[in-house]
Amino acid sequence: MNPFRVFKTGEDRPPIDDQNVIDRLYKRHRLRIMLAITIGYGLVYTCRLALSMVKKPLIDGGIFTPVELGIIGSALFYTYAFGKLTNGFLADHMNLKIFFAFGVLISALINIGMGFSTILWVSVLLWALNGWFQGFGAPTGAVALATWFSNRERGRMYGIWSTAHAIGEGLTFVGVAGLVTLWGWRAGFWGPGLMCIVVAGGLYLLMQDRPETLGLPRVAEWKNDYVRSDEGSKEKKESTWAVQRTILKIPAIWVLALASASIYVTRYAINSWGVLYLQEAKGYTLMQAGAAISVNTIAGILGALAFGFASDKIFNARRPPTNVIFAFMEIIGLLMVFFGPPGKPVFMTVAFFIYGFGLTGLVTSLGGLFALDIAPKRAAGAAMGFIGVFSYIGAAMQDQISGHLIERGITMIDGVRHYDFTTVIWFWIGSSVLSFILATSLWRVRMRD
Repeated sequence: MNPFRVFKTGEDRPPIDDQNVIDRLYKRHRLRIMLAITIGYGLVYTCRLALSMVKKPLIDGGIFTPVELGIIGSALFYTYAFGKLTNGFLADHMNLKIFFAFGVLISALINIGMGFSTILWVSVLLWALNGWFQGFGAPTGAVALATWFSNRERGRMYGIWSTAHAIGEGLTFVGVAGLVTLWGWRAGFWGPGLMCIVVAGGLYLLMQDRPETLGLPRVAEWKNDYVRSDEGSKEKKESTWAVQRTILKIPAIWVLALASASIYVTRYAINSWGVLYLQEAKGYTLMQAGAAISVNTIAGILGALAFGFASDKIFNARRPPTNVIFAFMEIIGLLMVFFGPPGKPVFMTVAFFIYGFGLTGLVTSLGGLFALDIAPKRAAGAAMGFIGVFSYIGAAMQDQISGHLIERGITMIDGVRHYDFTTVIWFWIGSSVLSFILATSLWRVRMRD
């Protein structure tokens, strides 16, 4: 018996005839799925971001240098990138409840292992494996949204799902920071690991396979929500693998992938190095730095929801106009963070709020929603994976480049490290500007069914 068969999506069941039963099942499972991919995925984020909270104690303790931490951090991003790509193609064929829960369980165990490691190659290997299994989550969410929610509601649902990023970052920058402050850097890995073992069980209970495996009609039929039904019928005659390959022939997908990669440079620069920057450049404590960046949590939740609502309701499910507005806000917020007056915590809070609001809305679109609009629905996971591989290669390159630029800016005076972040700041800002230009070039791109 093939042990991997357990992960495959189930067979279609005979269609249910009772409309009341169909309505009841759709409503129940859609709510449970949204809870799983939003709250559950948000909790899982802590197992991806834990390293960012322990960099200063690891550097100060002489365990790892900034360059070595850049290598460890980039290992996760590289494997996450390719994991998201391959797992994206696989997710279109998988039973999502088993697929997602398994990836989270392995990631949790790896985090527990990271709390024991002080050897560079061991930490690189473990964190690289963590990236691969973290790559189960985003494709699962994308496929669930594409199969359980229709075109005209997907922007709002994707916006809700995207709050998972902010939830996870907030829990990391406050909760994990508290664990590290109280019990040291090892607790920064052990806490998220133990929590996500429990989360994996919850995801298995809440997630669901495709609607057809329950005898339900396709969501487009249930909602009577078609954009181009002729294209949909053509795709149904082709295999899923054949439909997946068509995304490579869509020029807008390639531009979107580059735009996403550029914004992910800035996103993970702040996530990975922002705490260290605030500690060394602004004089914050670990808890103060974590609290300042955690403003992104509330701002990010509002930004993701606002993006979904605005693009669906104000711009009639068009993403490009909303991209421009949110990109502009993200760049303004970033400039305020780096060039605002020192010793002004209220100003810094406002800066991070504007930055987080714009960034999360933009990541909502460039990181997946826009791709789901312009790719065939049966290739939702593949489209998400394709965008993801570019996004996280950008994040990985950022971690290595930032580590080198930060180390080059360190000088030792009377045995005390002093940091000059000037060069790396312009690298981060330039990436956001490039993303803005690329996203604007997609102004005329429209969605498809």
